[in-house]
Amino acid sequence: MFFARRPSARIIERFLDDSRDLPLSYSPVGIVAQTPRDQRFDEQLTAIGHGPGDFDRARVALMAWKQFDLGWVETFPQNAPVQTGTVVAVLIRHLGFWSLNGTRIVYLVGDGSDGSRAGFAYGALTNHAERGEELFEIFIDRQTQDVMYRIRAMMRVTARR
Repeated sequence: MFFARRPSARIIERFLDDSRDLPLSYSPVGIVAQTPRDQRFDEQLTAIGHGPGDFDRARVALMAWKQFDLGWVETFPQNAPVQTGTVVAVLIRHLGFWSLNGTRIVYLVGDGSDGSRAGFAYGALTNHAERGEELFEIFIDRQTQDVMYRIRAMMRVTARR
């Protein structure tokens, strides 16, 4: 859904309410969980720390949606629980307009209890400007002990009629 100016809190809440029962815009769920075998996937992987302490801090930040604290994107509700089935609206400020995009958390990655892997993937709902799935993951490289942050996505622009 596109807007000429930032949507009000009431509009965002109505968008979230309308999104709760929408289907995903793609299939199958889990398309980014496997190692990409073709060019349909986008992936960014970067070291963000070292050792268990940095992993714990990164896991807490990821589960608090801090990866969206970019200045031009927000999630609603703020501090949404990271659990399968949670619906989240992603508000994006583009050049001269805004968009609201519905997503649902479709699976979790690890539980972080062993200090090696944590994250989640969300899927685009049918009211999202794109269709597909995006994975946000923190893990420790077992050889180097580097804490790694991975974003893996398979998203394509949805044709509007």
